[in-house]
Amino acid sequence: MDRTGRVRVFKEQRQLILAEFERSGVSAVEFARRAGLKYSTLAGWLQRYRRTRPKRRARAVRLLEAVVQSGDPNATLQLQLPDGTRVEINNAKQAALAADLLRALAKSC
Repeated sequence: MDRTGRVRVFKEQRQLILAEFERSGVSAVEFARRAGLKYSTLAGWLQRYRRTRPKRRARAVRLLEAVVQSGDPNATLQLQLPDGTRVEINNAKQAALAADLLRALAKSC
């Protein structure tokens, strides 16, 4: 405790508390209440932490080879992402649209 009666928390303790907050999935208000902290204290810690931590780098894009087995003009190409999202492409116009969509999504990441 310092001369003004405030409890001092070491940097290592703050880092542990902030890591626990990020894992908790609850709001900052709720976490502060549960941890016995003032919300303004937690908010200040979060602001300083987020300002100083390195920016997250975008994950590398993983490319897969597509092999076309059929010369059928009615064939459907299905792309399934790891999260379960599925895209079906039925013709050349859709392929161009899907390519534009993927480029736009890559820019936003």
